[in-house]
Amino acid sequence: MHTDLNTILQNIAIMAIPVVLAITLHEAAHGWVAYKFGDPTAKYAGRLTLNPIAHIDPFGTILLPIITYLFAGFIIGAAKPVPVNFANLRNPRRDMIWVGAAGPGINIAMALICGILFQFLVSPSLQIISRSGFFSIVLVPLILMLKEGIKWNIVLAVFNLIPVPPLDGSRILAGLLPHRQAEFMGRLEPYGLLIITFLVFLNPFGFMTYIIWPIMSVLTRLFAGMPVF
Repeated sequence: MHTDLNTILQNIAIMAIPVVLAITLHEAAHGWVAYKFGDPTAKYAGRLTLNPIAHIDPFGTILLPIITYLFAGFIIGAAKPVPVNFANLRNPRRDMIWVGAAGPGINIAMALICGILFQFLVSPSLQIISRSGFFSIVLVPLILMLKEGIKWNIVLAVFNLIPVPPLDGSRILAGLLPHRQAEFMGRLEPYGLLIITFLVFLNPFGFMTYIIWPIMSVLTRLFAGMPVF
């Protein structure tokens, strides 16, 4: 039991920095793009920052991921949503697409950066050097963090692209749809959390099993330089 607890704590320590960084950049990207397109709401709320404290929700970002990891074996969590007033955007229908895509986009970019660094650090020449005690102590945790960085940035990007309000995919889709269908998407928002819970936990028609998880798995392996099939 003591060994299991140590393993869990080590896993949480390795995941903590990549997960917090992925969430922070995701939320800051939404606010920054909204600001560039004319909406200063996030700036006035102090959300155009890379300080994770500004984006962390005590329950959604800290307690919920720990609870779901300990009792379900996987992580579910959320940051405080960045406030965006779409009416302030210069071209609301067009610009909401870019605001919605900013979060997943920065996560894909971060996954790519982590993948490049990961490939460099696991190269045979560097592995020879890392056999010495000091480099092993530094490089092994760094390699593990980069691997987690790839995984969680991909998870955030793909999951948020599901077109269900309030996920980013719904903003992108609403900007592309005709007005009537876009308004229907907006009316779904009060029920969005229920719909997402239904999709994740009840997995209708194998939506998560055969679509979302495989996409995440393929992209994670691809960015880590591993064989996809």
